[in-house]
Amino acid sequence: MHEAGRGGSLPHAPFSARRRLIFLALLATPFVALSARAGFTLPQGLRRWGSGAYRRFGFLVYEATLWAGDDPQKPPLALQLTYRRSIEGRAIADASVKEMRKLGGADEATLQRWGVLMAKLFPDVRDGDVILGEYQPGTARFHFNGQLRGEIAEADFARHFFAIWLDPRTSAPELRAALLQRDDRQG
Repeated sequence: MHEAGRGGSLPHAPFSARRRLIFLALLATPFVALSARAGFTLPQGLRRWGSGAYRRFGFLVYEATLWAGDDPQKPPLALQLTYRRSIEGRAIADASVKEMRKLGGADEATLQRWGVLMAKLFPDVRDGDVILGEYQPGTARFHFNGQLRGEIAEADFARHFFAIWLDPRTSAPELRAALLQRDDRQG
């Protein structure tokens, strides 16, 4: 066999059935990431809506994907964040409180209490780590790389937390639009 760059060329191999399967599996990976890579099984009736990226000062922070039923702004739904930067869990909790404060509707004492609860649940993340928030009526559950971390069983918290991405007044309107863009080709 010749090596490329040494005067020869790589031999042309036919696209075998095995290679086709590997290629198709790689293409499908982003669409099965929620259940396979993250180890999470979607609640029945949810399907993929949209996905997009969140950037801060031009740097990619995370990629987000939304799974929901017929109304992507009402539970049950699941929001997956695949991080592309290392961030401390406390910083994720603080940023969440800041965004909830901007949207209004919760007093400062409640926001501070929620911040403490989130800081206990949200781990430090690195590139490739996945935090998945599951919004069920009356509660929010959080999974990290496929493992349940815990839940905050307060309807107001769940509503305020997921509003960070889904409320029309979000600080990331382009990401919201991408998440709410239904992709009927996906399961």
